[in-house]
Amino acid sequence: MPDDGNTRDATGGPPRGGRSSTAGTALEKSMRILEAVAAPGGPHRLTDVVAAAAVPKSSTFRILASLIEQGFVRPESDARYGVGPRLRGLSALVSGGEPQDVGRILGELREAVGQTVHLALHSGETLTYIRKLESDQPFRTASRVGMQMPLHSTAIGKSILAHLPEEQVRALIASAGLPPRTPNTLTSPEALLAELETVRARGFAMDDEENEATIRCIGAAVLDPGGSPVGGVSITTVTFLVSREEIEAYAPALRAATQALAPLL
Repeated sequence: MPDDGNTRDATGGPPRGGRSSTAGTALEKSMRILEAVAAPGGPHRLTDVVAAAAVPKSSTFRILASLIEQGFVRPESDARYGVGPRLRGLSALVSGGEPQDVGRILGELREAVGQTVHLALHSGETLTYIRKLESDQPFRTASRVGMQMPLHSTAIGKSILAHLPEEQVRALIASAGLPPRTPNTLTSPEALLAELETVRARGFAMDDEENEATIRCIGAAVLDPGGSPVGGVSITTVTFLVSREEIEAYAPALRAATQALAPLL
């Protein structure tokens, strides 16, 4: 039904110039739906998203499905829609920070182990670093906030994969492949699946020069209330300063940090 020329946008902004509430390009509709999903009081029901975005229900449902696939929206168990990890990552990049408690938890972990700490969020076939706290060691790693990394060759990535159903892991392998990053990268699906069993059993994952030469990391997943991985935390060291046995000793502090972060992500 045409509007009266005074229709306001989903955020309460100025009128959209008398256009129909269903008008706009696919991009404009997607942006309005994202705004509706990210509005205070979420997660939101489909009917609320439809009303706030002023997009027909069938189009909203289709766009939401695409946004979920891309990691910008996350479906909740009660048929509501919330902010996904990729949108949270973008928000952190734009704001230059995150909730105060997140920074405190990561800072305490860095002080406890004396090594570089990363926080990453999972989206589709990759993870994205949203925070990096450098150690006081006289070396710097090439990672940076905003960098996207593969799942199969990183400690955070393997910890995430370990908490996904096997059929989903196999689908990700089929889609993204297992490209070698170093001679140590696991490039066989069966070898990776066996490694994920070990990760589940011990509660953390190891990247022993599998993604980058001379870099050794330990990682653990951050889980949502339903037990699904939203991201993870890693402790990064160099092989010529920290042995495998030494970095494995950081596991209790790492797991404590991921558990403390779970309600905040």
